[in-house]
Amino acid sequence: MTASAVEQLRKEGNELFKCGDYEGALTAYTQALGLGATPQDQAILHRNRAACHLKLEDYDKAETEASKAIEKDGGDVKALYRRSQALEKLGRLDQAVLDLQRCVSLEPKNKVFQEALRNIGGQIQEKPPRLSEPALRATVRAVYPRLREALLARAPPREPPRFASPLLLSRQGVFSGLKKILEVGGSVQGPPGELAVTANSRMSASVLLNKLFDDLKCDAERENFHRLCENYIRSWFEGQGMAGKLRAIQTVSCLLQGPCEAGNRALELSGVMESVIALCASEQEEEQLVAVEALIHAAGKAKRASFITANGVSLLKDLYKRSEKDSIRIRALVGLCKLGSAGGTDFSMKQFAEVIWSLWWLCNDQIDPGTRRWAVEGLAYLTFDADVKEEFVEDEAALKALFQLSRSEERSVLFAVASALVNCTNSYDYEEPDPKMVELAKYAKQHVPEQHPKDKPAFVRARVKKLLAAGVVSAMTCMVKTESPVLTGSCRELLSRVFLALVDEVEDRGTVVAQGGGKALLPLALEGTDVGQTKAAQALAKLTITSNPEMTFPGERIYEVVRPLVSLLHLSCSGLQNFEALMALTNLAGISERLRQKILKEKAVPMIEGYMFEEHEMIRRAATECMCNLAMSKEVQDLFEAEGNDRLKLLVLYSGEDDELLRRAAAGGLAMLTSMRPSLCSRIPQVTTHWLEILQALLLSPNQELQHRGVVVALNMVEASKEIAGTLMESEVLEILSVLAKGKESPVTRAAAACLGKAVEYGLIKPNQGGE
Repeated sequence: MTASAVEQLRKEGNELFKCGDYEGALTAYTQALGLGATPQDQAILHRNRAACHLKLEDYDKAETEASKAIEKDGGDVKALYRRSQALEKLGRLDQAVLDLQRCVSLEPKNKVFQEALRNIGGQIQEKPPRLSEPALRATVRAVYPRLREALLARAPPREPPRFASPLLLSRQGVFSGLKKILEVGGSVQGPPGELAVTANSRMSASVLLNKLFDDLKCDAERENFHRLCENYIRSWFEGQGMAGKLRAIQTVSCLLQGPCEAGNRALELSGVMESVIALCASEQEEEQLVAVEALIHAAGKAKRASFITANGVSLLKDLYKRSEKDSIRIRALVGLCKLGSAGGTDFSMKQFAEVIWSLWWLCNDQIDPGTRRWAVEGLAYLTFDADVKEEFVEDEAALKALFQLSRSEERSVLFAVASALVNCTNSYDYEEPDPKMVELAKYAKQHVPEQHPKDKPAFVRARVKKLLAAGVVSAMTCMVKTESPVLTGSCRELLSRVFLALVDEVEDRGTVVAQGGGKALLPLALEGTDVGQTKAAQALAKLTITSNPEMTFPGERIYEVVRPLVSLLHLSCSGLQNFEALMALTNLAGISERLRQKILKEKAVPMIEGYMFEEHEMIRRAATECMCNLAMSKEVQDLFEAEGNDRLKLLVLYSGEDDELLRRAAAGGLAMLTSMRPSLCSRIPQVTTHWLEILQALLLSPNQELQHRGVVVALNMVEASKEIAGTLMESEVLEILSVLAKGKESPVTRAAAACLGKAVEYGLIKPNQGGE
């Protein structure tokens, strides 16, 4: 009654809205909400109320109603679009852009969303240059589509190739867009008249430039990009004095953090690297900061690392030991750590053992955020060393400082924080060396990497528990929620790796769920690198297997878990990932028909059927269990009933396997299918000549679960057809059922007695034949 009333009021509201009676429509939708609508209906009603408020020009209420709809259904594209309209009217363009970008990602071909995003991007560009941090990020994002389009454009053949593309870009007004992005990335904080940018702004510019470069399709387009960047750097480096040189070097740093290929080429420009080395020894702190940072960024690139190791290490050591400025010392230390991490986790590689690490910079909140950010950068490299990992997780103040920084506005620190956590949890990829190759290398007197004793599993588990106790999940959840472009696919992958490590032990999963880990994993499983999405999906699977999914993913969120889990069924995933996905989907399929329909919609059934033939017994068993739960849906029952397939035969044969758990799953599926589709009972004798032998084995099993499932199958077959009942009564099944019916009162005795009663009714046996 309530559902129909809600639907009726919603339809009335829709009709009133079409007639232009927005107040009347609003009243109808409000009344419907008061009748206890389902979460799905609530999302629609709030979305409709937002549309009414937009028409009535009450934009604050429109935003509120749209947000309520989005809380109920995060993928409600209409609600996102309506909220963007309200935010635009309220002048909050930077937030409106984020909603529109989400709309475009959900419906890439929707021209309405594309046009709205272009229009709002134009509005943002018309604003004064001194923007707030979010608005500045939105500006860079808004200019990207047109900038990329122009870079991909081909110049007319009649123009000289070297100058054609820059001229073309200039005519289209997009070269100025690239120049503005480089201005953000190359800005030096402090001097009056500069753009109001921060480290976050410069990092956003690096991310954007990297994305732009990655999307270029051929060498000619990439060459054009290089040329534009190099011309910009030269324009500042030559003839602009010291201020120009600093801006040029800062721009090189920006490129090294983004499209590093372009950054490496910029380092090759005449005089640039020499100036970096020279300015490291400057007495001016600002000049030293710019130069040392450029040296550090260059040190991470293979093309320059050897040069810097030969020419810059002594300089960085000298700066670290002699400088009186913490800002210089910490950066010099990070450079040394970065160069010293070349051995990765190799215990034997200790190139800079004399450098003493202190977490003072990280924990001292009196030091400027920029210096503390560089302390985290250093920590990300130092935690390759297991001794540092152990010391760090024991330092409660340092852990809290790290988590506090990850929640602060200093978003450029996110990647470094995630890297340090990956190192502490050993969640990076590590392959045990082949023992034969190790012996061969030793014989040839080649270096063999050694694992630190404190990187053994027991130490790693202990570190994970200390991080959980310190609140690492809450910190990572905040990191996932950030809207900063610094949260790149690579950064998401690092967070996914850490989450997977945190849920590895069953006893730790409750803590992860309690601190919001389940909610944070969903966006990681749906966006980012392929590896990152797979790691997050596997973590979701582990949580879904061992905890109540309805508690872990409350409300509509539980339906978002299905797609990541199904992605783990692909053949490219490991056997463990396949198995855990099947187990998790089995749990979900047993909860509700709506969840089963979601699994079917994701086209999981063919993949699950494929794994029912898997050689590995655990995967085969998990697939069978999953299919049996899905068989509660009509669509799956239809598949079993369809002519010309072996699905039923497989279940019958599996009911006779030696693997008791597989037999239980298959027999359970048979019991359910024969209950819901009696027509299948007559087909069981047709699929295999061993069917009666298999059924008798189930009835005689010492396992009560198997016995009960067997007797239910027998009852369904007896009730379905007198002919089948006759076949059973003429076999040893009659004697077995007679014995079972005399047992202690239980579901087995009741079902056995029902079988005999039906046989009496058919006249196949006498009333006392199966009894006393």
